[in-house]
Amino acid sequence: SAAMAHGHGPGRCRCCGEEAAERGAAWGLYLRIDRQRLQCLNERREGSGATVFRPWEERGDRSQFVESDDDEELLFNIPFTGSVKLKGVIVMGEDDGTHPAEMRLFRNIPHMSFDDTAKEPEQTFSLSRDPSGQLEYPTKIARFSNVYHLSMHFPKNFGAETTKIFYIGLKGEWMEAHRHEVTICNYEASANPADHKLEQITPQTHFIS
Repeated sequence: SAAMAHGHGPGRCRCCGEEAAERGAAWGLYLRIDRQRLQCLNERREGSGATVFRPWEERGDRSQFVESDDDEELLFNIPFTGSVKLKGVIVMGEDDGTHPAEMRLFRNIPHMSFDDTAKEPEQTFSLSRDPSGQLEYPTKIARFSNVYHLSMHFPKNFGAETTKIFYIGLKGEWMEAHRHEVTICNYEASANPADHKLEQITPQTHFIS
């Protein structure tokens, strides 16, 4: 694929700007989120959960964050516009008790509620406080190789009444979704009367050959 072919030879030296640009591009999965259907449960301000998914270069923007409301829990339901291979996650908060202390990832369970978080997650992470967005948590890629919906559950923080998240980075690869289109096309083709005429002609051609 073109994505794999792109790369630099081992002998080529790289300047900081180029490396930073590549690092930023690696964290580009936020572009593949279906934002119309993105949900953040227990967010204090409606729509604030969506703001934490933004370019890697803008992770330091302290004006955009989500804070939990009733207690310290947050739950994100993140539908993608295709199939994703998730390789890593960054979670950035304040250097205090509001920083999430644990992250649980679930794959392909759309519209999860807090009741659903009793299920066993695909992977659980103990988080460290990361006010500058430097820590990358690698996923077990085999479990996250065909993700069209990701749920992220933050059950607790470092002791504050509410949880605050400034930035969530998602690193990985994206493939266009063809699942639905294919089934629709097949169905329409079989319903087309012209196909039935072809079927009647086909047996005669076999006799001739």
